[in-house]
Amino acid sequence: MKSNDIRPFIPVKELAVSKAFYEALGFTSDDANEDMSVISNGTCTFFLYQAAEINCDASLMFQLSVPDIQAALNSIQKVKNIDVRYEPIKEERWGKIIYLWGPSGEMWHITELNR
Repeated sequence: MKSNDIRPFIPVKELAVSKAFYEALGFTSDDANEDMSVISNGTCTFFLYQAAEINCDASLMFQLSVPDIQAALNSIQKVKNIDVRYEPIKEERWGKIIYLWGPSGEMWHITELNR
């Protein structure tokens, strides 16, 4: 099967809170309907949807590959008025990583891979 892209659908507890979180990180949002938004930064796109019941604890994870991990950390640290949970940059044999949790418990592995 040939493919062009993958765009996950992420269930969220409160759509407005999650949209604000991702917008604070530099993404844009576009409402698809009252229960779903398209989140994008120009190269990566995913959907947030209002779910009646969710359980994201350690089961919903994504990797976001970035060219500059320090710039990503700076963006995370600039977020104001939203509770942001993350772990600082860690060095691994394959590159660097920041663990970041979204407002609904979704976990992001923000990585800068060795080239």
